[in-house]
Amino acid sequence: MNKTLKIAGLALAAAMAWTPVQAQNLLLAPAAPPVHPAYYMYERFSEYLAEETGGAMTGTILGPEVVALPQMKDALQTGLANVGNALPLYFAADFPQTGVAGDLALLGRNPYAMGLAMTEFGVTCGVCQDEFKAFGAVFLGSGSSNVYALITTKPVRSLDDLQGLRLRSGGAPYSRWAENFGATPVNLPVGDTFEAMSQGTIDGTMASIVDMLSYRLVDIAKYVTEVPLGTYHVTSNFSTANDIWAGMSVEQRTQYVRAANRGNLAFTDRWGYQLPAEAMTAVEATEIEMIAPGDDFLAASDAFAAEDAAAKAAENELSAQFAALVEKWDGIVAEVGEDPEALAVRAWDEIWSKVDFSTYGM
Repeated sequence: MNKTLKIAGLALAAAMAWTPVQAQNLLLAPAAPPVHPAYYMYERFSEYLAEETGGAMTGTILGPEVVALPQMKDALQTGLANVGNALPLYFAADFPQTGVAGDLALLGRNPYAMGLAMTEFGVTCGVCQDEFKAFGAVFLGSGSSNVYALITTKPVRSLDDLQGLRLRSGGAPYSRWAENFGATPVNLPVGDTFEAMSQGTIDGTMASIVDMLSYRLVDIAKYVTEVPLGTYHVTSNFSTANDIWAGMSVEQRTQYVRAANRGNLAFTDRWGYQLPAEAMTAVEATEIEMIAPGDDFLAASDAFAAEDAAAKAAENELSAQFAALVEKWDGIVAEVGEDPEALAVRAWDEIWSKVDFSTYGM
């Protein structure tokens, strides 16, 4: 406890001492431990920041014992953190308009496309910008998880196998998918998944394969059905405190956003590709069965996802805008390829080069 308080005190003192005319060592809060992809992206961001600014800006990463996710809003507003990993869906009351993009999670088939669609959505959505300003931060882009699948203790080889199955749901879109096919969605914290599966309270989860390692589901799961369900992409990776952003010159902001843009793609590369590959290696060393669903299963799931997105787009203009951006970035990723550096260049050209950094976020 004393160590935590000491670290927090030092962080607060450093934040209060920061001014635009001094060497800018920013306090970075991923709100996650070193094994988490959010911490990884902050390590990369710190490197990119020094590169893009020629060392004029640097970063010190704070551990979750200093700033945890529930503290992010207060941390950014009080100066305990200058830059933070804020999740709009976690602060749903603060981001009702930004959060509509999460209701189209079932569209997610490519992590890069989803992260970039969310980035462009956040940058160009006026009401979303207002929400971030009220939150005390500037939005500088998003990233995405890999595509979710079914991780279960019972085999799911066909649509019939979903009948009556109890599945953990991470959000409304996944609950709608489960109910449509006769399963029962169960809302519980992701950290409770292992215990719930081991006790038989639930039969499985709609989740990232990375949960095999993050929550040790590799020790309890028996099957993985590779039906693409969607992504988690409503992130704000480098939410920058309003006063810190206001203290930067236009040139500094441009350099800073170049670092953030590269960090966004590094995050998706880690969460959407590197970690799933590591998780699959772990799964292959067990007796967990990987199930490839039939064409009828896949077609029905994709059809529901499309219908669900269309229904949401029809009732909400912002949802329609986000759906169009997903289609746009699916096409761009197909053209450019799944290369994070090449996609960072394209993201700059398509999104950030069109931003007026003298007024953005102000």
